[in-house]
Amino acid sequence: MNDASHELRLTLYTFHGTRWSHEQISAAVRHAAGLLGQCRVALTRAELHVVEAPRRFHFYSTPVSRELLKRMPVAKPALFFVEDTLNRPAYDAEAIGRGNSASRPELADTVWIAYGARDLPQALTHELVHVLADSGDHSEEPENLMRAETSPRNTRLTAAQCKRMRERGEANGLLRR
Repeated sequence: MNDASHELRLTLYTFHGTRWSHEQISAAVRHAAGLLGQCRVALTRAELHVVEAPRRFHFYSTPVSRELLKRMPVAKPALFFVEDTLNRPAYDAEAIGRGNSASRPELADTVWIAYGARDLPQALTHELVHVLADSGDHSEEPENLMRAETSPRNTRLTAAQCKRMRERGEANGLLRR
């Protein structure tokens, strides 16, 4: 993307033995890159790692996932493609930015996506925007990517959302100029 002002490098993780395929993950990440392009953010690298770990780590739950990240060096921002979530309430995908990680600092700057997540490209991008913008805010605007409910039609970001994502992402070392 020639008009990009910021670069994003993602590290992706899944676990050996889950239902996720490289093709599913790659397709969703490529689609997400297109959605982020409207904010002049270019995905310049996405590196997928398949982790060999006991089955309990294949499921997102705050205490077990914290334990995993204490044991494993992770380049951030990081996206984890897990089998399911054990957290309640259960969400298809969950973002942990710096603003909501005080009680779980190991999980800061990560996104956890359960297999079968609805509207996968939009859900992935929505959660990544939460992390990059370091904001849990949602929008009521029609077709806005940050609506609480994902949909293939919800793809737009406002200029203000883009600006916050670039500024906070750069300030937190998650985006580069």
